[in-house]
Amino acid sequence: MSTRKTDRLAASPPSGTSLRPGSQSRGGARRSSLFVRAALRPETSAAIGVVVVFAYFGVTAGGSGFLTTASTQSYLQVASLIGILTCAVALLMIAGEFDLSVGSMTGAGGIAVAYPVVYHGWPLWLALLLGFAIACGVGLLQGVVIMKTRLPSFIVTLAGLFVIAGLTLAITKLLTNATTVDGIEAAAKGDPILPLLSGSVDGVPASVIWWLGLTLLAMYVLNRTRFGNWMYACGGDAESARRSGVPVSRVKVLLFVGTALAATFVGVLSIFTIDSASVTTGTGYEFQTITAAVIGGTLLTGGFGSPIGAALGALIFGMVNQGFFFTDIEGNWFQVFLGAMLLIAVLVNHYARLYALRRGAS
Repeated sequence: MSTRKTDRLAASPPSGTSLRPGSQSRGGARRSSLFVRAALRPETSAAIGVVVVFAYFGVTAGGSGFLTTASTQSYLQVASLIGILTCAVALLMIAGEFDLSVGSMTGAGGIAVAYPVVYHGWPLWLALLLGFAIACGVGLLQGVVIMKTRLPSFIVTLAGLFVIAGLTLAITKLLTNATTVDGIEAAAKGDPILPLLSGSVDGVPASVIWWLGLTLLAMYVLNRTRFGNWMYACGGDAESARRSGVPVSRVKVLLFVGTALAATFVGVLSIFTIDSASVTTGTGYEFQTITAAVIGGTLLTGGFGSPIGAALGALIFGMVNQGFFFTDIEGNWFQVFLGAMLLIAVLVNHYARLYALRRGAS
């Protein structure tokens, strides 16, 4: 069931019930309805989390530089790389599947684009076509295997994580006798595509602009197109959706292709951030993106979520990552903080929906 349908159901009393005249003012009913709608939105807890995290580091680290323009650019850039990938991962999770290979695919995508540019003088557009073609192949293969065998996507993509990482390492060492490809900026100097990947607009990094644009595009597709309705249906009840004529397998395979493409694009943006492509780029992204998506309100069970919520989850991740740098808190506590945020987000989303549904039915 889509978020919009859920909102409509939650905002009105169940069939056969009615509000007694005089028991609640019209203004009170409207406020109750607005509360129910807000509590049922996947972005609500993430929005609250953004405010709380920003306020905390603003107070504890504001004097150390957290509130400066440079710091803001820094945590937005961190959030953008996680956010682009989280957006694709969230859509896949809404459809009821997981992709744990995105971390390895990020490193592989970066190497696939950087190697021909640095060692063979390819133009960026041709190297990007190669990287995206590889990503489409990986996503298509994993998606088809999962749909044909009915094996859990968790297992298949976990295997993919190791296979892609191993192949990337072996091939990179075979071709370069190293695990990194350096000098991409110099090799691509003057390329007309370069400003789209490493430039900035009024101090806003290109990756942040891509993140915002792709998030809005995903939001439009999810909430305004038939394909978006199919995603909700696949995650809600795949068998019922299939009986209703939804091409479940096609939808999920395309979403696996989407996560692989997003991972490759993040890998490309990363190499222009540090002027180096590494086989280890993206390590840990498979869990960080799922964490950001869940913090943003996406259900692990599928059928519910939002790209805007995923973006807010990624923003929290970026602020925490940068905020720790400006405080006296040991960096070792970063993972503890993320784990606590994940658990709190799941609990808040769960109980907020239960409470809102009871309020809507009363």
